[in-house]
Amino acid sequence: MTTVWVAVVVASLGCYALKLAGVSLPASVLERDDVQRVATLLPVAMLAALVAVELFDSAGSLGIDLRLLAGVAAGVVALILRQSFLVVIVVAAATTALLRALT
Repeated sequence: MTTVWVAVVVASLGCYALKLAGVSLPASVLERDDVQRVATLLPVAMLAALVAVELFDSAGSLGIDLRLLAGVAAGVVALILRQSFLVVIVVAAATTALLRALT
């Protein structure tokens, strides 16, 4: 088993444990203000991390083009319109893919 597969399995188990903890915790814990604040800001942080990782190519150089920036802008618009995290990702990815397919 390669290192990549070990990382995939460990990440999968971690995600499952996090989901299990979410449904197992009492409502009093989930309704705390700090938990609600983290739950609100987590999708934005994940999107920012995804964008930051994807900005660099395999050689480590900055790979920004107008199609990518348009996709990020579409994602920002979806965030401003208070869409769910999944919708934001789909809108940003679809916009970037459509513009890449057209050019």
